[in-house]
This record gives sequence, C-alpha cells and structure tokens, in this order.
Amino acid sequence: MRNSEIGIGIIGAGFARTTQIPGFKNCDGARVVAIASGHREHAEKVAREFDIEHVDSDWRALVARHDVDLVSVVTPPVKHCEMTLAALENGKAVLCEKPMAMNADEGRRMTERAREAGVLALIDHELRFLPGRFKLRKLLNDGDIGTVRHAKLVFRSDSRADVDRPWNWWSDEKQGGGTLGAIGSHVIDGFRWLLGTEVSEVCCNLATHIRERKDEESGDSRAVTTDDEANLLLRFAQSELTDGATGNVSLSMVEPGKSEHRLEIFGSLGALMINEAGEVRRADVGAGEWEKVETERGELAPGMRDGGWARGFTAFSKQIVKALGEGRATVDGAATFEDGYRVQVVLDAARRSHESGCWVKSTE
Repeated sequence: MRNSEIGIGIIGAGFARTTQIPGFKNCDGARVVAIASGHREHAEKVAREFDIEHVDSDWRALVARHDVDLVSVVTPPVKHCEMTLAALENGKAVLCEKPMAMNADEGRRMTERAREAGVLALIDHELRFLPGRFKLRKLLNDGDIGTVRHAKLVFRSDSRADVDRPWNWWSDEKQGGGTLGAIGSHVIDGFRWLLGTEVSEVCCNLATHIRERKDEESGDSRAVTTDDEANLLLRFAQSELTDGATGNVSLSMVEPGKSEHRLEIFGSLGALMINEAGEVRRADVGAGEWEKVETERGELAPGMRDGGWARGFTAFSKQIVKALGEGRATVDGAATFEDGYRVQVVLDAARRSHESGCWVKSTE
C-alpha cells in the first residue's frame, strides 16, 4: 500500500453518490480515481459531478487498476460476494456495503478469503462511528445502567409507502432487497457491538404490504418479492453486560408520519436511548423521564444530507484512509468481515423463523 495518496475505486453509482463519494472526497490523502456501474450513463453523470477521472461499465476493470488501493462495493447484495472476492484476488482493500452477502455461506467465503489476503476488509456499518454510539457503548461498559435486561429498536419510514414508486432491485429478493437486510443488518450489528454478545435466538415475521410495482422501463406490473416490514423478537447470549436479555425490533419502510430511528437499552439501574441524530438520553429507575447526555454530533462532509448515517460515514471514511495510509489492515471499532458474517447468520435465522413460524437458534 502506498504511503502517499490512497486511490479509491467505487462500484455503484446510486447510494455511493450521496454517501461514499462525498465522504471520501472529504478525506485528506485520498482520491476517488475510478467509478464503475452496469449503467454507464449513471457512472458518467456521477463522475462529472465529482470530477472522477475514470469511468467504466465493467467493474472487473476497476478492481484490476493499479491506482486503486481500496475498492468500495456499493451495489445490490447479490453482487457483493463476487466483487469482493475479485477485489481481494487483486490485492485490494475492501469496504463492502451491508448486508454483507446473500447468505451466511457467501459471508463465510468472503471472510475466509479476506483472512488469507491479510488486507483491510470492512463492512460499512458506519453508525458505529457516531459520537453518540461511542458514548452509549462507554456508558454501558462502565456499568451506568447495570446489567442489561432488554433492548428495543424502532425504525419508521415511509420512503417506500408510495405505490407509484417504481420496481427496482430493492423489490427483488433474488437481488438481496428488503427491509430486513437493509435495516436489520444495522440493527443486529449495533446490538452485537454495543452489548458485546451474540443474538442466540430469533423469532421473525416479515410482511409485504405493497405487493406489485410498475417496471420503470416497460410500465408493466411486477411482483414485489421482498419485505417492507420486519418485526423481530430476540434472545441474547449471556455476557458481562447481559443476563437473560431480550430484544424487540420493529422496522418499516411504509409507515407514514414522522420518521423515527430510536434505540433504547434497559438495565437493572436505568436506561439509555439514542435517536437517529445521535442524541443520547438516560433515565434512572424511578425517575420517570429521560435526561439529556452531553454528546457531540460529529462532522458532516460537504454535499451530504444530514443524518446519522452521513455523520457516521464522515468519521468512518477518515479512519479508513488513515489506516491505509499507515499500512494497517484494521480500523479500531469498525465492523470486520467476521462481524458481517455473524450478522448474516442472524439474518438467515430470521428468515427461517419467518418461514417456519418458530423461534430459531442463530449461533453456530
């Protein structure tokens, strides 16, 4: 890895435009040198907007470039495994979007190959890098609320509630779309990281409320095969922080009203809460109300829409570039491929639970 400027190659011209590219362009010592997309016209438009020199419709050409040190895989999950393995074969560091893969078997292959390659290989769970999340984790580990008994997360959005929104890969289970993968992967990773334990069992119900959407090109109706709502009950393994702890997760992309992303953790001595903006609150047993915990919001890279994911990636991208510049294959606090694989095991168990209607063990 060169110690001068870190060259970054982006695969995907959708989410990367709003998050990865602005984040990396905000980093000293890094440059986005190439972008690839199956829709070349999309990649060319993004390249013009961000002054990216090289554009390609073939991602394989991008991962083979000598001026690319880090490959950022920002595509539908169905492509993650193939692209990641090719990047690793070419000796590149990899940042892979979540969910890591289509299933745990793919995740295991990616993890084993990254371990063999010995390069930096991370999953883009940027919420870990919100200052509020760091604060929350420290308070938990300091015993601020005692032993954790229960964790609850609510994610509410109406971003897919419009029935006229066209069919795309997000509507297709064969491409890895759906709420459980997109949002549930963040939730499971957050619980594992904050509580220092695994999800031992899961009970899951998935729902599809908008069952058809029109194809953007043909105008024909196409079946939606993914979930737009996911509800999970969790049991956590025993750990230094948890004792018989349970979890409750409600995720929806079709609920009108004010958007919400709220995580609450309840312990023997009190409770902690963090919202989407990264604001932390706590409550003692018997207090009857939340009190604000002083927390910084973190930097927001220019060109990003304000929010927890944006501020998280602003911080995360700087740590990635710093690690690569120093020749390190690790970033303290980041989600590794092993973490991504463990999350995928839980997601697979959740889907089996939905199919069977039963609790399913989610540890190997």
